[in-house]
Amino acid sequence: MKFIDHLNVLFDNILAERDIRMMKVKMKISGGFRDFSTGRAIALIRSYISTIRKNRVNVIDGLILAFENVPWLPKLNFN
Repeated sequence: MKFIDHLNVLFDNILAERDIRMMKVKMKISGGFRDFSTGRAIALIRSYISTIRKNRVNVIDGLILAFENVPWLPKLNFN
């Protein structure tokens, strides 16, 4: 078990599962979204927030950039 030997590894390193968990909870509690466009908008917002968190960017700063029409994008490294 890698997380025992390396403290920087999470014991449940399944980030993709963690990302969709809240959407599934929303569907269970309220029965889903009223229309497709609402669900799509929420999925896009949650995806953006998840990406900036994983890249250690302040969420508020990232959202401000998005509202200013210059969303944060990861730097691509083609080495």
